[in-house]
Order: sequence, then structure tokens, then C-alpha cells
Amino acid sequence: MQSEAPAFRMYDLITKKKRGGELTEEEIRYFVNGCAANTIPREQEAALLMAIWAQGMTDTETTEMTIAMKESGETMDLSSLPGVKVDKHSTGGVGDKTTFVVAPLTAASGLTVAKMSGRGLGHTGGTIDKLEAIPGFRTTLSMDEFFDAVRKNGLAVIGQSGELAPADKKIYAIRDIIAAVDSIPLIASSIMSKKLAAGTDVILLDVKVGSGAFMKTLEDAEKLAQTMVNIGERAGKRTEALITDMNQPLGLAIGNALEVAEAVEVLHGKGPEDVREESVMLSAEMLYLSGRGDRDACRRIVEDALNSGAALEKLCAMVRTQGGDDSVIRDPSLFPQAPFVHEVLAPWDGYIVGMAAEYIGGVSAMLGAGREDLGDAVDPAAGILLKKKCGAQVKKGEVVATLYTSKKESIAEAEKRFLEAVSVGSEPPAPRKLIYARVEKDQVVRY
Repeated sequence: MQSEAPAFRMYDLITKKKRGGELTEEEIRYFVNGCAANTIPREQEAALLMAIWAQGMTDTETTEMTIAMKESGETMDLSSLPGVKVDKHSTGGVGDKTTFVVAPLTAASGLTVAKMSGRGLGHTGGTIDKLEAIPGFRTTLSMDEFFDAVRKNGLAVIGQSGELAPADKKIYAIRDIIAAVDSIPLIASSIMSKKLAAGTDVILLDVKVGSGAFMKTLEDAEKLAQTMVNIGERAGKRTEALITDMNQPLGLAIGNALEVAEAVEVLHGKGPEDVREESVMLSAEMLYLSGRGDRDACRRIVEDALNSGAALEKLCAMVRTQGGDDSVIRDPSLFPQAPFVHEVLAPWDGYIVGMAAEYIGGVSAMLGAGREDLGDAVDPAAGILLKKKCGAQVKKGEVVATLYTSKKESIAEAEKRFLEAVSVGSEPPAPRKLIYARVEKDQVVRY
């Protein structure tokens, strides 16, 4: 008996797309399902992805790609959980630790946070790597444990299941090796396939822009944000994006334990102002999208949860429920400490006018805070604590950063590279915005 011939030929799909044609829903599903099932030769997968990178995709194609990737695996049904289920997703940046403030803030404000996050690859650790810097914290729970934790605290954060959008993982691996990661439709479908599969009611996207982000220009960041918002809204999810600055690291801490400790300091009413302000704005926007009132009222609710200590207690409860030691949340000085600490001294006088965020993230990875391959281990205590940022006046011999590592041999090169990433001028730079724009389904509001 002869096997049934495939409905499409990859050769034809590649030819169509490289000439600027629009793929149909059936063609996209054939490609995505073939990637998931390993039935398409990798060179043809790579060829079509590169054609997409070169020619782009229409909004309809991008939406169909997202839905096909979402449906390539399991989807979460959160309907049995109480309240409005919300999620915040960042496109990634250096020192981006807002999840550890936003998740407990929104839970303490009455929303439900059932969040699945990933590990980091490249110059920073991911949310799960950072959570694992908390002694004993379990990022792998059974679904029953996960749902019980959310019902108990209104909050749980675990590692992303490999069964959610499995086609995305395979497609991303190919994009990575053929230099096709920086494609707006492919980035959007990758992110949104996982967000839609996770089953939340409200999705708030934190789209980073600048030297330490995927999107280097505001124009590209707005285009990516609009693409993702449109996908979410078409799928019936209340979706919005804030475009936030990543021309320098967010906050002062870069590295897993260092970043969690800094986020905890914010929950204690301390910490850097930029981390606090961005976290409050993100949290208030999630309340607004959930129908809790106008934006001013939602901000007041969030600030009350922060100032009263309710958000801090939510984080402590989550840590205890997931097996962690919440004493480090009560006292951040108890987080793991690196055996080698080195102060970087300024070799110049002047004002800091620029900090190459991605390059600084690479320095933290060199110290042990990031990984080049998903199988690599990260050092929870490694990283950088900035003492000066853009706009600060610096005198020769002043401490501009402190390096933390267990790899003593990396310190000299890390110091050299860090100083190369800092630009100094004779005059202070103009202040940068923290948040550039809000992207809704039918408008872009610039701040």
C-alpha cells in the first residue's frame, strides 16, 4: 500500500515566500507541524525561515503562525482558578528583574498570577535561573501542585513546560543558527504562541528598546509591540504593551541572586527608583486591563500594596509554598555570596553619557551569571553591582562597579570589558525616558 503523498511541497513554499508571496493557513500549519514532528529536512526549514526573515509576513500570516505553534502542544486551562488571570512578559534586557516585584504586587492587589517562565540564554539569566538563587525554591511543580499554590497565594511562578508550543523551541533553534532571530513576525509568533498556550486572560508585554534589547529603535519596538498586541486581541485576550528603555541596565544589579535581592529591596520600600517606577507602572496597567478602575485608581491600589508590605508578604508566601527559604526575602543580605569581589575604579574624570547594556550583560555572563548553551550551569552569586549610571559625575579612582564571581581568572578581562562599555563626556547627557510608549490595539500613546 502506498503512503499518502504530502499535501504540500516545501520547495513550493520556499519559492513562494522568497518571491514575496503570502502563505496560506494550511501551508503554515504544514510547515509548523512538520517542524514539530521532524518530518521536514532541516535545510528546508532553514530556507523557509530565512525567506520569512527577508520578505516578512503579513498580519494574517503572523497570526496563523502563532496559532499553529500554540496548537503544536498542550495548552493550559486556567478557568478553574479564581479571579482574572494575568501575565507580564518582557522581551528581555540587562538587569530586568521586574517580575519579582510585579508578580507579588499584582497578586497583592487582587489579581491571579499563574506564571510559567523560562531560563536565560546569552548575556543574562532568565526568571527561572533567578528564582533558583533562592535556597530550596522549586521551579518544577506538578500541575496539581501549581494550581494548589495559585489557589493558596494567588501567585506561583514555575518553569515553562516543554509541552507548551514545542514547535517554537525547534523553530527558534534553527533561527538561532542561521542568524534569523531578529525578525519581527518570528519574534512575535514565538512569544505569543507561548503566552496564548499559557491560558491567561490578560497579557501585558514589556517591549524593551535600546542598546541592550532585541529592538534597537523605537520604530522597530513599536512595530513588534503592535504585532503582538494584534495577535493577542485577535485571540480574544486583553493585550497591551509598554515600550521601556534598555539603553542602560535596569536598576543597579546584574546577575541572578543580585537581581532578586534588588527586587526584594524594592518590596521593602528601598531599591533603585527606576526599578520601582517601572514595576509600579506595569502592575497598575495590569490592573487597568483587568477592569479594576481608571489608571490613576489602579496606581493607587498598587502603591498601597507596595507601601503596606502586602506585596512583600505575597512573595514570602510564594517562596515558602514552593519550598524556598523566605529568610532571604526578609533579609536580602542572606542571599548566596560570591567568593571573589572586585571593585572597578574609574580611569577617567567626567560624566557617564552611555552604557552599552548588552556588552555589560556579556561581562556578567563572563563572570558566570549567564550561559551560552541551555545545558550550561549559572553561578547564582555572580554578576555586577553598578555604582554609577548614565548622568552621574565620576572622578578618577572612584568605584564605578563591583564584580562578583567564583572565577577569579575572569576578573581582569571582565574589568577591561566593563570599562570599554562605559562612555564618558565632559557634560552630563540629556535625561532618558524610562517608558517611551503604550501600545494598544487601536493606538500608540507616546509618553
